[in-house]
Amino acid sequence: MKILLLGALLALLLLAGCDDHGHDKENHAPHGVVDKVMGFFRNHWRAADHGHDHADQGSHEEHGEGDTAIAVTHFTEATELFVEFPALVVGRESPFAAHLTRLDNFHPIANGRVTLTLSGGGVADEVFSVQTASVPGIFRPVALPRHPVTRQVSLRLQGEGLDVIHSLGEYSVHPSQAELLAKMKPQEEPVDVISYLKEQQWQVDFALTQAIVDEARASIQATGTLRPRADGEVYLSATSTGHLHAKGGFPYPGMQVEPGQILATVAPRLGAGGDLSTLKAARDKARSEYQLARHERERLQELWKQKVIAERRLRAAESTEVVAKAELDSAERRYRQSTGEQQAGSGIPVLAPIGGILAQVNVAPGQYVHEGDVLFHIINIGWLWLEVRIAEADIAALQQPAGAWFTLKGFEGSFSTFDLEGRLVAASGAIDPVSRTAPLIFEFNNPDQRLRSGMFANVRVYTGKVARGVMVPASAVFNDGGQEVVYVMLGGESFQRRMVRLGIRDGDRVQVRSGVEAGEWVVSQGAYLVRLASASTAEAGHGHAH
Repeated sequence: MKILLLGALLALLLLAGCDDHGHDKENHAPHGVVDKVMGFFRNHWRAADHGHDHADQGSHEEHGEGDTAIAVTHFTEATELFVEFPALVVGRESPFAAHLTRLDNFHPIANGRVTLTLSGGGVADEVFSVQTASVPGIFRPVALPRHPVTRQVSLRLQGEGLDVIHSLGEYSVHPSQAELLAKMKPQEEPVDVISYLKEQQWQVDFALTQAIVDEARASIQATGTLRPRADGEVYLSATSTGHLHAKGGFPYPGMQVEPGQILATVAPRLGAGGDLSTLKAARDKARSEYQLARHERERLQELWKQKVIAERRLRAAESTEVVAKAELDSAERRYRQSTGEQQAGSGIPVLAPIGGILAQVNVAPGQYVHEGDVLFHIINIGWLWLEVRIAEADIAALQQPAGAWFTLKGFEGSFSTFDLEGRLVAASGAIDPVSRTAPLIFEFNNPDQRLRSGMFANVRVYTGKVARGVMVPASAVFNDGGQEVVYVMLGGESFQRRMVRLGIRDGDRVQVRSGVEAGEWVVSQGAYLVRLASASTAEAGHGHAH
């Protein structure tokens, strides 16, 4: 809202006071009103958002201290410090505005103790500290030096699980303000500096990454598809014609299954049996014959115990009973099948040969299936194959395809087979006559099973060629009007737009042939916001008042 208000007022003032109608610029008076309004809103904005006391700034300017401010940016492994303070003078307070940022998430450090130490110079250390931040991220220890010597200045942060020391270097403690002003030389800031305050950085998704010298692996463009490996996918078909049943809940898509788990059973057809009345009559007849055979076996068993009959007559009766029981069971099954009373679990089991996820269920409980019908589709995505198609024209550049990196729609960043325990499974020696491509297959681990079978991938296959150079995150490169641009941090709140010449892209990193030096910090997240800030900096001018 403040930016919109400032922009609107500036536009009105420029329209009212900047109508030079072609006048000579040398004879045209400066836009003093515009400059004053811009200065007022700029100071008002910074006073409100930047957390600095501009009443104190006014008193510094009255004493001629406007050019004595020192700004330092320093990094540790865990934190970034951007600090501003006036040059040190004996007996004069030097307030430090220490902006502290965590490097793991680039959020401001809100709690902790900050200790400012002046050491060295052959005199006792001077220690000044504050227990809390004035606003989240900004701590304000005040130094009151006593000795006109060269001092080593350091800031120690203790809080939020951190204990770090930022060494700011050596600074002279001047005997007087007059001597300081006599020694100070005005320094002009580059005209292309972009101001982007810490308070702005802390409120958005923002990150910095240091450019480093590292190896980049050359790659060629290809297309690919993810699918389960050969032993990670199976289609289960009915081995017999009959009704499908399941014990308990019926399988459903997405269900996790274990090897050997019974998914369902098929109650096969036991032959033609006529209509329902015929089947019922056959069942009743078989039941009657079984009962008769059982009673005959029981009668003969008593006679045998009394030694009235020979044992062979008893054994013959027992055999007749067994046959009658089998015929009754068969008749019962035919009848239940025809009436839909088939018991779940009886029949031919459908077993899961592998563990994994049910990708498809093509049947419903009780459905009549035919032999060969596909019932279930099981996939195991713990390991996946990346099936790549290499264009015929790129085959010559492919020396030793040991790995690849790829991107997927909906996923941030890239995936590397090297990071996922990947390996080359197969490389075809023939070109497909239709697509004019050669297939490659890489296998990789999918431990959290985020990736799914069937996903389309944009693939870069490593050729085996390696080059060494300055590497930055690919997210740091911003296409601005057709030019590749990187925003480099000059200081904690100062940035510079650099046109770069890119080299090899390797996953989430890209080689920079020119425009960025190793050790410089680039904006790896939020580059577009810095670009927007450059427009307001160009209009309002750069100058950071504290």
